[in-house]
Amino acid sequence: MRRRKRLPSQLASDLGVSHATIGRWLSGSDTPNTRSCQRLAEYSGASLEKVLSIVGHLPRVAETAPPEWPEFREYAQQKYPDELDEDLITMIEDLIERRRSRSYEVKDS
Repeated sequence: MRRRKRLPSQLASDLGVSHATIGRWLSGSDTPNTRSCQRLAEYSGASLEKVLSIVGHLPRVAETAPPEWPEFREYAQQKYPDELDEDLITMIEDLIERRRSRSYEVKDS
């Protein structure tokens, strides 16, 4: 709803369910049935398995491992052998690591 900037009543209309049903889903007092999960998956672009696992119809889908990051030091030494000294490479590596840490913290939130 947030991504599409839709109100609960608009989501209810989009999915073909009542506003009260959306309210129960959002409050956690009810969960969508499998047909509604299919509609939610199509609506959101998420996989059906992920939606089913979120609402509890399937075991939790394991998160994918973080992507393998290329080694900056090796890349920098090959690409810029004369331009970047060891101190600059170390500083850039530190900045990259800080950015990655923040990226993972945001995803975990």
